[in-house]
Amino acid sequence: MKIVAKKKLWKYLFWLGPFLIAVGLTVGLVSEQWGLIPLVFIITGIVISGLGIIWQSYETNWWKRRSTQAGTNALVATLAVLTILGLINFLGTRYHLRADLTEAQLFTLAPQSRELVRVLPQPVKVWVFDINQNPQDRELLENYQRQSSKFKYEYINPEARPGLAEKFSVKGYGEVYLESGDKRQLVQTINENERLSEIRLTSRLQQLINSTTAKVYLLQGHGERQLSPAKDAISQAVQALGNKNFTTSPLNLGETSKVPQDAAVVIVAGPKRGLFEGEVKALQEYLNRGGNLLLMIDPNTDPKLNSLLQEWGVRLDNRLAVDVSGESVVGLGPAAPLVTEYGQHPITKDFDNGNSFYPIARPLEITSVPGVQATPLLRTKPYPSSWAESDLQSEKLEFNADKDLKGPLTLGVALTRKQTPKSASTPQASPLPSPITQGKTSPTPSPSPKTPQALPLPSPTTQSKASPTPSASPASPASPASPASPAPSPPASSSQTPTESRLVVLGNSEFATDGLFQQQLNGDVFLNSVTWLSQQDQQPLSIRPKEPKNRRITLTTTQSNLLILSSLLVLPLIGFVAAVIIWWKRR
Repeated sequence: MKIVAKKKLWKYLFWLGPFLIAVGLTVGLVSEQWGLIPLVFIITGIVISGLGIIWQSYETNWWKRRSTQAGTNALVATLAVLTILGLINFLGTRYHLRADLTEAQLFTLAPQSRELVRVLPQPVKVWVFDINQNPQDRELLENYQRQSSKFKYEYINPEARPGLAEKFSVKGYGEVYLESGDKRQLVQTINENERLSEIRLTSRLQQLINSTTAKVYLLQGHGERQLSPAKDAISQAVQALGNKNFTTSPLNLGETSKVPQDAAVVIVAGPKRGLFEGEVKALQEYLNRGGNLLLMIDPNTDPKLNSLLQEWGVRLDNRLAVDVSGESVVGLGPAAPLVTEYGQHPITKDFDNGNSFYPIARPLEITSVPGVQATPLLRTKPYPSSWAESDLQSEKLEFNADKDLKGPLTLGVALTRKQTPKSASTPQASPLPSPITQGKTSPTPSPSPKTPQALPLPSPTTQSKASPTPSASPASPASPASPASPAPSPPASSSQTPTESRLVVLGNSEFATDGLFQQQLNGDVFLNSVTWLSQQDQQPLSIRPKEPKNRRITLTTTQSNLLILSSLLVLPLIGFVAAVIIWWKRR
């Protein structure tokens, strides 16, 4: 009798396990703190419940029953499936894996937007003052927020929070604002027909975090491309520069003898007439003081820039670049080379094998020049797909081994040149005779071979490289000026910090004209070239955000009537005739 009572006591004692587990869960859920006390209750309850199960199975041989084994297998399989599903859900929540199958990557942020958000220096918040939350706009903002924890967004009802709406001077529904610190900027006003644009949001975000604005001058007066909307103008390119926080202005070197000091980049877009010698010298002086120049030179033109290009090792080929590989793809004929191969350079970063085309382009010839680093940007396909055609009058383009040049051809090149600016002591000694005197007094033969390589450039380079030699030469003759020579030497060494000047030469300017600028990667080549030339390293260089492509088909009245007749009359008639023929053969 005592043994039976003991068994019942142990049986009731093991029910204490589930009770303790329930107590621990209740304490943790109510207090919202899973500290020591709820964990002790839960662990103790689990241990007692486990011992109870083991004791019960030992007394009744519960584990040896077939039903127990089947139930255990089912329980283990269920727990395994739940564990796998929970692990997949955890990995899916923590690591986002998305595939965007749209042609223009509409649901994926452009690399420029991703790089900009990832390096945000301070928190940025987007305020959307609207009642309705459009799923497309919300998805775009979610994509931005996934890139950085410093990017936040919030939808605000202007009527529910009038104080906040008054703070941003909201005038109506749909206004989107960016806020970072004390800075606020209107992005755009959204409505049913115009949704939130990634281009505008990224551009405004870049302007908000970047306080510096670069000044870009576009040379005029020689038949260059017009800046305002017109036929073959580059107004879209100018507008895109403004969206990237550049300030653009026309420049006429015939009126001003030198390039302004605030010029970050000077663009020469398709001149039809030659520049004056003084204008070329002004551009050379601008480059010599660390300037940046973009030259877009079309074939059948002579801008008289050979002396400037010779210093950098670039020669304009007078032949026409021909590419027969993309004739059926581009639809502009073989005189519009289709480029899919790009050099390793920040301008063409992330281009991969994207398309860009250049109607009526001229190839470039690159030679090595000491101190100049050249990187080809645009290359055509190898021969026989492309070549340089010399006979521009012939209606049929054929390769002539005697006159033509086999591909691949270089249509664009980026060049950099490190140089030391003139020290403050140089103009004090003598403005003009100093390079001549240095060239004559230096006994070393090393400067002599360098002078014939680039005729317009030797005076600054020889002056900077020969500066240590004359510092010793005036010391040898004991002249009254000798004590003055050591004085300028310290500032000369301190002022010889290397300054980099940059040059981009493209054998075509039509690719940046209105209508072609937004095609494929044409606009990216232009914008990335200007951004790299401006030497603003904080600005990300990558593909611009893409807008959705308009896929609507506009049919004329004749086309719509033809479509109706073909679908309601022609197709049923074809089916009826086919059925009659089959019936006739089988009868």
